[in-house]
Amino acid sequence: MIYLLRRIAFYLAAFFVAVTLNFFIPRIMPGDPSARIIASFQGRLNEAQVEAIRASYGTSGSLWEQYLGYVGQVMRMDFGISTVQFPEPTSSLLFYGATWTLVLVGIAITLAFLIGTMMGIHAAWNRGGFFDSAFTPINVMLNAFTPAVVALLLFYAFSLELKWFPLGRAHATGMAPSFDLQFIGSVLYHATLPVLSILIVSFGGWHLGMRNMMINLLNEDFVILARAKGLSDRRVRYRYVARNAILPQITSLALSVGFLLGGALVTEQVFNYPGLGKFTVTAIESRDYSFIQAQLLLLTMSVLVANLLSDIANVILDPRLRKG
Repeated sequence: MIYLLRRIAFYLAAFFVAVTLNFFIPRIMPGDPSARIIASFQGRLNEAQVEAIRASYGTSGSLWEQYLGYVGQVMRMDFGISTVQFPEPTSSLLFYGATWTLVLVGIAITLAFLIGTMMGIHAAWNRGGFFDSAFTPINVMLNAFTPAVVALLLFYAFSLELKWFPLGRAHATGMAPSFDLQFIGSVLYHATLPVLSILIVSFGGWHLGMRNMMINLLNEDFVILARAKGLSDRRVRYRYVARNAILPQITSLALSVGFLLGGALVTEQVFNYPGLGKFTVTAIESRDYSFIQAQLLLLTMSVLVANLLSDIANVILDPRLRKG
């Protein structure tokens, strides 16, 4: 319990640092988020209206007052107003895009981790065999690719040439979001290629990592003792070797969240998928500071929460941490 409390305190401090940097970095840059909106009115605003726009974007008052106001807004999940889709609140755009990115990345991470881990277990347990000799080099090669390259190849082959999959969108046109089978099937159909572009370059790393950890543990004393006691191969493989080898995998899983979200940004652009990547690129091109700040903060929170969950999983799986 003390271990988890220390980790939670560390993540809260890291979140506070992220919020502070997220506040100061845009203000170091020339201009401010409200300048674009004010300039679009071409001098037709009076001083009171200009000040009201600056206040809505948190750029009025002293720097300390702006900082306290920004922290209060973050605590209320209020990220201001989008300059691209003025006066649409940034939070509504952010959570809409985050929902579709979560679908995309969630499916890709889950499948990549499960497939790669199981392949690594099988390859390590039968090292030198056909499966290990055939699939390990292939996964080394696939692990060297980037999501952008795979996404472009899949898009060209299966969307443009063969026309097996749609050119974009998260679901069929005209369908209202719901939890019926028709809508869920449409979402999965439209997400197939984006998920594959992330999955293909991801599961090889889990395969190699699990394989190497398993091989390092196969000659440990506790494994030799388990075999000497006459335990079945299946029990030794999963309850003794794999259970210990998967601990670093869980930590790596949390660290990979940021990388996969970054890869999803490119993938969403290629497939015209309405996730955070599409909105973020538009925000960067239009200098929508409020959305960029909110997206960076959401990315930071995602990585911190994923690391906290990995710490909890390690405590559950590793009795040494519980005793400590």
